[in-house]
Amino acid sequence: MLNNDEIEVLEDILFAEPWGEESLDFFGLHGVVCASVVGPRSLDATDMFRLATGQDSVAADDVPDEFARLTRQLAQGLAHSLDMGQALELPEPEDGDPMNALENWCAGFVDSFLEYEDEWLQDDEAGTAELLVPMLTLSGLFDDEDFRKAREDEKVAQEMAEALPDALTDLYLHFHAPD
Repeated sequence: MLNNDEIEVLEDILFAEPWGEESLDFFGLHGVVCASVVGPRSLDATDMFRLATGQDSVAADDVPDEFARLTRQLAQGLAHSLDMGQALELPEPEDGDPMNALENWCAGFVDSFLEYEDEWLQDDEAGTAELLVPMLTLSGLFDDEDFRKAREDEKVAQEMAEALPDALTDLYLHFHAPD
């Protein structure tokens, strides 16, 4: 995993000009990396940088080396945890609102899912969609009445947040378990 200094380096990159206003924070980036690890498509640093900075396109030369190195390190740590049978622990803010951090994490994860939705849903659309419900709901990206009601109900939102580690493990096994 990453230490506080490495997280700070990533946030400095994410919030730099000219993309800083469109970028995800570290929690959102963690969601992007996590989706890359558990989903059907492993994203390279260029794709992760494009998604995390909200850019339409990014040349590989535009991706800072530190971003590539740290996202690769983060992805390897997440994959190792899952391979060892451990549930993923989502990052928690040192201060501030944990539900806001969770919403940002879910938004990053869902952005990655939406980018490659056909691949995510091609084998088992219903089962995959069911596993994605907590992320979709808590992301705040959808104004659907049911999602909104679930987010506003503190108990339901907390239950969905608590379901995330198991959903991530199940998604990882779905896409990466040997047949």
